[in-house]
Amino acid sequence: MDTAAPTSTDYDLIVIGAGPVGENVADYAVGPNLRVAIIEAELVGGECSYWACMPSKALLRSGHAIRAAGRLPGAREAVTGDLDAAAVLARRDAFTSNWDDSGQVEWVAADGIDLIRGFGEIVGDGRVRVGERTLSARAVALATGSVPTLPDIPGLAEARAWGTREATSTEEVPQSLIILGGGVAGTEMAFAFAALGTSVTLLSRGALLGREEPFVGAMLASALAAEGVDVRIGDDPVRVDRGADGNVSVELAGGATVRAAELLVSTGRRPATSGLGLETVGLDDTLTVDDTMLVAGTDWLYAVGDVNGRALLTHQGKYQARAAGQAIAARLAGGQVHDGAWEAHAASADHVAVPRVVFSDPEVAAVGLTEAQAREADLEFRTVEYDMGQVAGAKLHADGYVGRAKLVIDHARGVIVGATFVGQDVADLVHAATIAIVGEVPMDRLWHAVPAYPTISEVWLRLLETYRSEAA
Repeated sequence: MDTAAPTSTDYDLIVIGAGPVGENVADYAVGPNLRVAIIEAELVGGECSYWACMPSKALLRSGHAIRAAGRLPGAREAVTGDLDAAAVLARRDAFTSNWDDSGQVEWVAADGIDLIRGFGEIVGDGRVRVGERTLSARAVALATGSVPTLPDIPGLAEARAWGTREATSTEEVPQSLIILGGGVAGTEMAFAFAALGTSVTLLSRGALLGREEPFVGAMLASALAAEGVDVRIGDDPVRVDRGADGNVSVELAGGATVRAAELLVSTGRRPATSGLGLETVGLDDTLTVDDTMLVAGTDWLYAVGDVNGRALLTHQGKYQARAAGQAIAARLAGGQVHDGAWEAHAASADHVAVPRVVFSDPEVAAVGLTEAQAREADLEFRTVEYDMGQVAGAKLHADGYVGRAKLVIDHARGVIVGATFVGQDVADLVHAATIAIVGEVPMDRLWHAVPAYPTISEVWLRLLETYRSEAA
């Protein structure tokens, strides 16, 4: 692809989608010699800023703080009464800037990026239509994210169920709520609304967070039950109805019926490729990309973040965006592209070290492979586990601390390939594990990474001691 020669295109790069992923692609590509535009049909800042990551965590945090205080003598006596739901919602609104994107718009302009409002649709190689305008570019990056999937349940489409957007932006706390789906969003929202005083029923086809280690789902189900959530595993809905009184009823396969004021459907997401005009350039809705996010079969189209289906997580999408933006800039300038494994223009971590945190209570923090995935990969591996309640630093955080840690170790190479932590305040433990995996730090060298005492990180020492003793 010889893109160094001058062209008569409107832009060097057009990014479709101004969420955190699209913003990062544009930011890492823009420069004094590159003209970049970003197209957005909704709010600049995208799903994460206004309907997902930020508002959901704002809804969760106050409940976590109350529960954490309740686990400490002295603090528990000082905390009385229920959460102030109105105050929690107001704090949520502050994190979304009241769904006003003017601050993000100012950032785009200050970075020298043109913002074009509207829905972007590809109409040919390097050509994008927005309303009545058709723009041309030397490169186009899709950063349109993902959209919820709706299961095929009779009556569900007509029942006006909430999606995650409605749940995180609600102006009122419902008296009762049925949540369909035991994944990340469903589990987090069960904790959030239970703390706000809602009577919650959680319906999950399989174990909660079924892709994680088996003990994760069991611990979360127990914690939710302790908060008064009715957790039903394996109760499949067969029909949904919204009654004349506004309430929702869900009929289950076993014959039982559950009723609530609202129903939240959180059963997964898919790449947002519909209506993008991919068929005009010979592509379908499944986009395959290389590690620079270049779409297979093209030399001008990139797909970054959720839209490529590699890792549907905001931080991973932003990581891909940094690689893609720099790769695009290099190609457009006729420079060298460093796309080998772990080089600057390659999103290599997608394959081995994707960190993920569920802001439940207890929190779940994991990275890399689970034991089941290591087995599927036919690795020669070993696992070690430790009860985090036995760690001195954890005991300081809560009386009766409940948690568990597990490492999956490639025994042939002597390096960690997966880690899972469950417990109060464990989210930040995952970055140390991510560094160990990305750096392929040998277990013998990790022995010399001394955790400060008394912190929760001391669990690393206990895991390494367990590994050494079992290997002896």
